[in-house]
Amino acid sequence: MVNKLYGLIFLLPLLPLLAAFGVHAAGAIAVDDDASTSVRDVGYGIGFGETREDAVRIALHQCRVAGHENCKVKVRFDKCGAYAASANYYGIGTGTTLARAESMAIEECGRSWCRVVI
Repeated sequence: MVNKLYGLIFLLPLLPLLAAFGVHAAGAIAVDDDASTSVRDVGYGIGFGETREDAVRIALHQCRVAGHENCKVKVRFDKCGAYAASANYYGIGTGTTLARAESMAIEECGRSWCRVVI
């Protein structure tokens, strides 16, 4: 999971540059986070594509390939996206920067113990 997180931190800020060259124009994050899952064990998949539909399909596939069965798309974005969670709450964020997306996700989660998962 740590390697996936580092990959996401590297890829999300590059999305605007990639989109400018027509490589990818949309992204999505699929999450499997039932109530019994701890924040650090949340399963997820990240997808990028030319359309949001492509990104959704790829994110769901990546989540399932990682061994998670109850994957649902929680975030669709054009620049940057983030997902924050605690044991009982979650929030999503999008924005033109990763910092803005993460800030929005934590704010939407609404609890001081919420952490950015993806």
